[in-house]
Amino acid sequence: MALHRVVGCFIAMLLSAPAWAQEIKVTLLGTGAPIPLMDRQGPATLIEAGGKRLLFDAGRGVSQRLWQLKKPLSSIDAVFLTHLHSDHLVGLPDLWLTGWLQPEYGRRQTPLRLIGPQKTSLLAQSLKAGFAPDIAYRSEKEGLPTAGIDFNVTEIEEAGAVFEEAGLRVTAFEVDHGVVKPAYGYRIDFAGKSVVISGDATFTPALVEQARGVDLLVHEVVAAAPALRGTAFVQRQFEYHSSPQSLARTLDQAHPKAAVLTHFVLLGNAANPPPTPDAAVAEVRAEGYHGPLVAGDDLMEITVGVDVTIQAPTPQPARP
Repeated sequence: MALHRVVGCFIAMLLSAPAWAQEIKVTLLGTGAPIPLMDRQGPATLIEAGGKRLLFDAGRGVSQRLWQLKKPLSSIDAVFLTHLHSDHLVGLPDLWLTGWLQPEYGRRQTPLRLIGPQKTSLLAQSLKAGFAPDIAYRSEKEGLPTAGIDFNVTEIEEAGAVFEEAGLRVTAFEVDHGVVKPAYGYRIDFAGKSVVISGDATFTPALVEQARGVDLLVHEVVAAAPALRGTAFVQRQFEYHSSPQSLARTLDQAHPKAAVLTHFVLLGNAANPPPTPDAAVAEVRAEGYHGPLVAGDDLMEITVGVDVTIQAPTPQPARP
């Protein structure tokens, strides 16, 4: 079939599809940092559009969050890593291994697609080597398909499109995460709707450009108790994360239609409690940004359609 006929058929399908089929659904599976908190798991964002489920980062607890939502781990079509810091990928082995098991939360039959920066292949190879005894037992004694425990890895060599399927396009762009290079943010486009995920980044012109006028910007933030802001540790965190001041600058230049904060790096100690997420939002406001901005929570759902609607998380029943 000629390309113009394929494109024409796809446009016709979109025009005839119900409104919900032309939406991007965003779920914040984890909005935390390395701090091992129960209510804020590690950074992970789920994107659903065009019949695809894409996962951006796989922090601590990502498998539990997915199954809370009754989404099998095997239903993830691709995992995108922003960078290779441990808090963004410690949930990957669980997603990969548990998603291969036979019960209904698993049953993956094909390789797990993994897209990320240089050395993502090394990560995948190391996981396979480290878990080789478990893989051998389960494949030989339990009969699990060997294809289901493989990886299909794409390492990003330069900024640009890294995924294009079912009318869904994912574009990677490099961001400034201090000495961590390369680190990427991602833009997701579908049916005229757009979402940008910042990854870990200070103010980055490329991020502003990708997020300019976007329907939804999902962005990280760092904040600290005032008494600690002069300490060396906190200063380092402010050098490669977005402070409220840096974030206000990004938002003011990008003017997204909606913005939600995630990956809260909130620094404090016993004598100086860390700021709350709402306090971080207030700091951004104090810098002069008055556009739409919400502090995210684990399991918050955002629907990007004709409008951007944000649904606060509801209590999830414990599963047997």
